[in-house]
Amino acid sequence: MKKSFQEGYSTGSCAAAAARAAAHLLMHKEYLQAVEVELPEGDSIIIPIKCVSMQGSTAIAETVKDGGDDPDVTHGLSVIAAVELTTTSQVIIEGGQGVGRVTKPGLAVPMGKAAINPVPHRMITAAVKRELEAGYGARVTISVPEGEKVAHKTMNPRLGISGGISILGTTGRVRPMSREAYLQALIPQLDQALALGHSTLVLVPGALGTRRAGELGLPAEAVIQCSNFFGDMLDECGERRIDGILLLGHLGKMIKLAGGNFNTHSRVSDARREILTAHLALAGADRDLLRAIMQVNTMEESVDIVKEHGMEEVFNYLALQCSIKARQRLAADIKIGSIFYRMDGSIVGYDQESLEIRRRFTCQ
Repeated sequence: MKKSFQEGYSTGSCAAAAARAAAHLLMHKEYLQAVEVELPEGDSIIIPIKCVSMQGSTAIAETVKDGGDDPDVTHGLSVIAAVELTTTSQVIIEGGQGVGRVTKPGLAVPMGKAAINPVPHRMITAAVKRELEAGYGARVTISVPEGEKVAHKTMNPRLGISGGISILGTTGRVRPMSREAYLQALIPQLDQALALGHSTLVLVPGALGTRRAGELGLPAEAVIQCSNFFGDMLDECGERRIDGILLLGHLGKMIKLAGGNFNTHSRVSDARREILTAHLALAGADRDLLRAIMQVNTMEESVDIVKEHGMEEVFNYLALQCSIKARQRLAADIKIGSIFYRMDGSIVGYDQESLEIRRRFTCQ
């Protein structure tokens, strides 16, 4: 019998749940044992509350991060929200103990701010507002007491986030992505798309790629999430009657593909700066630009630097390399195109095949 893999919930969902439970105590004098958290995709989840208490005029609630069957270093950590009422009608969110602070540019959160990403920030705000009565606002402080202890096991130190972990999550859920779970959860997407009449598919890493595909007008039934397993999903495509693939993803992951790294997990592959630097060198970039790219914190930051030097065409060439590498792996007669985008959704690189594949969708 196949094992049923259990989903978990993100640190962002935990923070939203704790904040709502604390706000509920302030407004209704009721100690909740679980709360409902609305997720960005439109559904909701129920998250247990470990404890709720009052300290003076501040309500404090605690949840425990549950990674399901895909636990990471944050699995089992306490996520705490301290909420104070204000009369400003605004919800102000701050980071407390164990929540990192951003010290370098290029991330979704500005320098100097607590590393609470935009989607969790919105989730926390919405959760608290559901409890506040008219005329009230709140100041929310999110803490993860053990966050600083485990932060060194994450990408945060290299990204310039100091003092703790980040509050993350684009969907609010943690979906198990072990190889066994991948075989059960990811491959059926291909067969479903084929059954719905789509022989041209869009491969994206996850929720952000799915959202961007929708913004580009691509049919949702043809969009296949592959997590970090691009190579395995390409192999599966090669075994099916598929005649076109559009690779669509954030340039940070896609540059890895351009270098032939088909598992894009940070623990398996990186070399993003090195790959970009090598292609800039081939395009004739001067030493100052090459040195600057080797020192960037994120690929987001690299885009502005490359544009300042008038060499943004390199991203189109890297998109072409993604398609070439994918075709070489498949060794099949499948048209493949690639598109890179930034976190704000703007396209920074594409090849000609990607234009042809997009036209196929608009003609359907």
